[in-house]
Amino acid sequence: MSILNRPDVNITTIEDPVEYKINDINQIQVNLATGLTFARGLRSIVRQDPDVILIGEIRDQETAEIAVNAALTGHLVLSTVHANDAATAIPRLLDMGIEPFLLASTLELVVGQRLVRKLVADARKEITEPIADASKRAPYIDAYVKSKNIKYFEADEEANKNGRAYAGRTAVYEMIPITDAIEDLIIKRPSARDILKRAKIDGMISMFEDGLKKAQQGITSLSELLRVVQPVEPDSEK
Repeated sequence: MSILNRPDVNITTIEDPVEYKINDINQIQVNLATGLTFARGLRSIVRQDPDVILIGEIRDQETAEIAVNAALTGHLVLSTVHANDAATAIPRLLDMGIEPFLLASTLELVVGQRLVRKLVADARKEITEPIADASKRAPYIDAYVKSKNIKYFEADEEANKNGRAYAGRTAVYEMIPITDAIEDLIIKRPSARDILKRAKIDGMISMFEDGLKKAQQGITSLSELLRVVQPVEPDSEK
């Protein structure tokens, strides 16, 4: 939002709750007691003709349809959907009742993220082990590591026991740009698996892959990553 927040850009949000006050952005709080739902607030926002609309969460068909119609009329619409990963978000929106051709023509990007704890630099240790051993606790990890051994970081046992091994959090991400191929898939009402297969062909880096890179850099630990994200079975990506 900070990138979009310029004097010449009119940004309005509808949130539940408003978690952060942002200067120069019009923020509206959902209030069910007074009947101000996401859908009702969004209808009001669209009439004000903003450049950017942020919807805290798309929860129902009415909100989803208004969001799509706003995008069709030239507004940049940002929102969240409850889903396990980026690929699952697309069937989730279709299940809400959005027409596939409308979603295909308006959706630009889907981002999935999870938060992992960050290792403290002086409370971590580097580990090297055969990939076969790592596969015992991280199934399919051998599909992501093209060598016989894997190097990664873990928390020092003593520091972890005393609660000093981690401080703060960082995100692991995956992104699915809506390519022509994925647009064609959306029109056919794909499963999340179908979307994932196509996204991997297009070069998507999964949350696990992003997290594994961070575990190998010492930003987080492999144990922490596996607590939050599991590697995907290779057959479901091909």
